[in-house]
Amino acid sequence: MSLKVIAFDADDTLWVNEPYFRETEQQFCAMLEDYLPHHTVERELLQTEIKNIGIYGYGIKGFILSMIETALRITNHTIDVSAVDKIIDLGKQLIAKPIVLLDGVEEVLSSLKQEYRLVVATKGDLLDQERKLRNSGLEHYFHHIEIMSEKKEEDYLKLIRHLDIAPYEFIMVGNSLKSDILPVLNIGGHGIHVPFHTTWVLETVESHIEHENFRQVEEISHLLQILLP
Repeated sequence: MSLKVIAFDADDTLWVNEPYFRETEQQFCAMLEDYLPHHTVERELLQTEIKNIGIYGYGIKGFILSMIETALRITNHTIDVSAVDKIIDLGKQLIAKPIVLLDGVEEVLSSLKQEYRLVVATKGDLLDQERKLRNSGLEHYFHHIEIMSEKKEEDYLKLIRHLDIAPYEFIMVGNSLKSDILPVLNIGGHGIHVPFHTTWVLETVESHIEHENFRQVEEISHLLQILLP
């Protein structure tokens, strides 16, 4: 591999994220259990999120608005204002969650920085992702930070042009096959999948990847065996 740049997803690749969303979702569903069963509320919320992605994008703020919209629909707009206030508070608590680095992350970044340019390529709310990166203490390892509204082939091509490299000189490391790996492989780059134990349903794909530029490791520390001479 003639690599020059290693890009890392952030949420659930560098630090914990999805379990916090699922914890908030459980609290939200419990609020509405007098109206609908837990699994039905969960399904209604997901459908609202899917509908709203094109409006709000990804991230906590869109999630809060989707919870409020779902609660209004489920209760036929009879939900008490105090419950809406509670939903907003759940969102603020989610924003304030601590940044917990995944095992081995700092050692990997420190070692790889000696040989490659390192980049963060993540999607989500701009302010929230900037805050998490700043609070993580990892910002100084990265040559460039790219917070993307989507992670499709054209988005990666734009990033690669900005970095002034060819696709075969770029490798993406992340926990989502759908967003982090498949688009990069499709444009001629490399991908390393690091699975996380919890994945948002919209990031899952039923796919077995057979590709010469694809690798999968069980934990991020295994990158050193692949990427260092």
